[in-house]
Amino acid sequence: MGSAFNKYAMAFLATVFVVMSAAIMSDSLFDSHAPEKPGFIIEAPEGGEAAAGGAAAPAEVVPIATLLASADAKRGEAVFKRCTACHTGEKGGANKVGPNLWDIVDRPIATHEGFSYSGPMKEFSKGGAEKWTFDHLNHFLTAPKAYIKGTAMGFAGDKKDNERADLIAYLQTLSDSPKPFPAADAAPAGDKPAEGAAPAGEKPAPAH
Repeated sequence: MGSAFNKYAMAFLATVFVVMSAAIMSDSLFDSHAPEKPGFIIEAPEGGEAAAGGAAAPAEVVPIATLLASADAKRGEAVFKRCTACHTGEKGGANKVGPNLWDIVDRPIATHEGFSYSGPMKEFSKGGAEKWTFDHLNHFLTAPKAYIKGTAMGFAGDKKDNERADLIAYLQTLSDSPKPFPAADAAPAGDKPAEGAAPAGEKPAPAH
């Protein structure tokens, strides 16, 4: 009886020893230690988005006087061919989808005989007090619907400075007495967009 008990006790103790040994070895094999140094550190830049680049600064607007200094009316004539779907340019020419553009530079806005102008264009005109100055033409041809909100002008605008200046230079020639270009160092002559409008920045077709 005692011998049998001793055998069972020894077997039990041996089993416990094996289990404990296995547990200790498992802990040492699979224990994970935090690294002394992390693999990489993510640091937020100071100043948030501004330090990371932020919003791009708006492009500087080049005055029309500067653009006209290097404009070419001959090139502008080629650009004007796109406009002839809606406008005529010859003296006494008919109105089409848009008004005839003979003598357009410095012509009172929204006053060409026989053409029905939109309400916003008439409002912008202030009864003819506003004229199609070089500056007005430049802003309007850049983005008609941004410059005169509600205009019936159907094209998106021409954001290419040199192309737009060439076109305006050609429009200047459509007159018995072409108006002189503004001096290249002259500031705009007080022309302002209609209230709530903003000059903005592709294929030209001059003013309705």
